Amino acid sequence: MSLRLVQQRFDLHLRDPWAISGTSAAGGGKRFHPVVFVQLEDSLGRRGIGEASPSSQYQEDVHSVSRFLSVVDASRLSFDHLVESAAYLDSIRPSSPPARCALDLALLDGAARAVGVPVHQFLGLGFTEGRHVTSFSLGIDTPEVMARKAAAAVAGGMPLLKVKVGVEADRENLSALMAAAPGVPIRVDANAAWGTREEALSHIEWLAGTGRVELVEQPMPPALPDADWLWLKERSPLPLIGDELFQTAADAPRCARCVHGVNVKLVKTGGLTGGLQALRAARELGLKTMLGCMIESSLLITAAAHLADLADYLDLDGNLLIDNDPAVGIQCDRGVLGLDRVVESAGLRVTLCGLDGGVFPANVPA
Repeated sequence: MSLRLVQQRFDLHLRDPWAISGTSAAGGGKRFHPVVFVQLEDSLGRRGIGEASPSSQYQEDVHSVSRFLSVVDASRLSFDHLVESAAYLDSIRPSSPPARCALDLALLDGAARAVGVPVHQFLGLGFTEGRHVTSFSLGIDTPEVMARKAAAAVAGGMPLLKVKVGVEADRENLSALMAAAPGVPIRVDANAAWGTREEALSHIEWLAGTGRVELVEQPMPPALPDADWLWLKERSPLPLIGDELFQTAADAPRCARCVHGVNVKLVKTGGLTGGLQALRAARELGLKTMLGCMIESSLLITAAAHLADLADYLDLDGNLLIDNDPAVGIQCDRGVLGLDRVVESAGLRVTLCGLDGGVFPANVPA
């Protein structure tokens, strides 16, 4: 049974300006992040919803997402024929992983709702309540602002911080932050800021010397030769996690040589289907696994959480960084993610209710 596709752009408003390596930092950063929501519906009234959160880091934006969605023939999609639907979407060129992600989520949401089970169960997985703890991310800013944000996050119950680095003031920033949040474990994300293996090692050795840092994410550009990554991996006193280095399951063999773990994001892998493949490929090669996110609503965050039992680390906090979340889904209680208090019992277990005009008001081009 074929489907009808509706899409709508929505701007997520950030609580604080957001900056990472390579963007304007102290006093700057972006203040909103555009996403695209989709809905698929068939003639029986069965529906599924999804979200695309494109990032300029991967040369994607709402326009590339909309272009992909505009050429999709929704009559070739079906909640009852997911394999065939996926094959059709994979054939569309040029591809757009965030748009592909939104459609994959919507197909799985509708299919799981149709049989009355949550998506993780539909995929043959579990979800362990009380176990999944997410980090809380802090963008680059001045030492004073980063210290204030860290103190506020800890006062609000967050037990684990993830800190963006990649500017000259990194050590000053981190020292101020650590003083404001004593005893709290910290993960560091360089977003490929350190251009050489020697520079990366120098920073990592300093981070290890603080006694507070658990791991370092994407220390160097992914385009550097494997030999540089192997050199750093052999010498690093902290685990290295590949993010920009790891897009899909196909990248697992290289990452197994170059780093200790990988960051899986649904918008990179093209959705839950690709995310599940990526997690399994990484784990089979002995890599640690992290589930991460972009700036996202609770729709995408909840979707990723359905895979949480396959992750060693969680960084699913994109919805905590915004103040106009249009979706209601997974709950975060002092850093612990849970589905036990979510009203929706099937599919993604998400209600999309904060868009202008209703749940999904109109076919408004993104």
